[in-house]
Amino acid sequence: MASSAEQMAGQLSLGAFGKATELKKRLWFTLGALIVYRLGTYIPIPGIDPAILNDIFEQQRGGILDVFNLFSGGALERMTIFALNVMPYISASIIMQLMTTVSPKLEQLKKEGESGRKKMNQYTRYLTVLLCLVQGYGIAVGLESMTGSIGSAVIDPGYFFRFTTVVTLLGGTMFLLWLGEQITQRGVGNGISLIIFSGIVAGFPGALGQLLEMGRVGTLSPFAIMAIILGGLALIYGIVFMERAQRRLIVQYPKRQVGNRMFGGESSHLPLKLNTAGVIPPIFASSILLMPATLISFSAAGGPAWLQDVQFYLGRGQPLYLILFASAIIFFCFFYTAVVFNPADTADNLKKNGGFVPGIRPGKNTAEYLDYVLTRLTTVGAIYLTTVCLIPEYLIAKTAIPFYLGGTSLLICVTVTMDTVSQIQSHLLAHQYEGLIKKSKLKGRKR
Repeated sequence: MASSAEQMAGQLSLGAFGKATELKKRLWFTLGALIVYRLGTYIPIPGIDPAILNDIFEQQRGGILDVFNLFSGGALERMTIFALNVMPYISASIIMQLMTTVSPKLEQLKKEGESGRKKMNQYTRYLTVLLCLVQGYGIAVGLESMTGSIGSAVIDPGYFFRFTTVVTLLGGTMFLLWLGEQITQRGVGNGISLIIFSGIVAGFPGALGQLLEMGRVGTLSPFAIMAIILGGLALIYGIVFMERAQRRLIVQYPKRQVGNRMFGGESSHLPLKLNTAGVIPPIFASSILLMPATLISFSAAGGPAWLQDVQFYLGRGQPLYLILFASAIIFFCFFYTAVVFNPADTADNLKKNGGFVPGIRPGKNTAEYLDYVLTRLTTVGAIYLTTVCLIPEYLIAKTAIPFYLGGTSLLICVTVTMDTVSQIQSHLLAHQYEGLIKKSKLKGRKR
């Protein structure tokens, strides 16, 4: 009976999908926009020697370049017009969210509804442009100083090269922001997240090929390859389970008598996710730790012995690096959760609407209870994120498996996939409701 019910549900969803022409248009638009993005990751910046740049990039494997190259879908490695990707916008968004905690003006602006949200988005874009200018100029100067085994990476260095590089990278990032908005409005899913997702997924075939090649040459045994694949599948299952996990707090609303009728008295629930911070903590932790490690690697060659020792201990897979990485993830879990969820505001909103948690007095006591529950949830979520990111990080360092198979990349891919699937289901459900409304109207006319 259960299997037949599942088959009927599958047939119903497939039939609904076949009739949902609006959803199919959205999916085709999303696919076309992502293809445009992937084509742009192969258009190089003018004045770059690709062969020398590839040689330099191979020498700097394991540093911050790998992290940025992961999120840019290989655009940074090829130094294309989308080399910065949408990372400046993400950094600007996070900075603006952090600024709301220290700036009363921005905090008030955040509470003004749609008009405040538009102003916040405008400020975020201004900050994105500023970050693009700074990062683009830094990349241009860095490219001019890079020299491979066969020559300089820049064909004709100078101010004109710096200007064209900054303008090209700025234009590429702003175009991706516009493309992401179009995907969000006219496609399916969050456009910015899908752009990052497609960049990571594009590297999976090459990573799997590299993994199989390591097995062919004898670097990894067939048993080790099977263990890595099964471990990746188990990791994906664990991520799905933990990302869906939530604590539902019962919220009771009192009964109200209006005239001769009684209203209210129903109960609802307040869902608190186990991992409120999402993928922000591992992204920030990786960037913060790999930045000094990469800078040290640039200057350690031919430098003092103590600098080379620091480079060794900050290497990927080393105990000091793993401890610092775990500490940074835990810190950002609590910090970002405190930014995005305010127990005092939530308790105040419940009190204004007449809601209360059974057994807890409204107001201050409810805020303290919400903070207590959220702290316990965030502790479990921080342990989960640390485990997901640390175990693959250790395996990458010890077995030299491709970076794309790391915990951070799988975490991003799984969460974006879950969000996109839920939005597709919402579109299908809306289409079914529209069909029911049309049928009811036709029946009413016939009568």
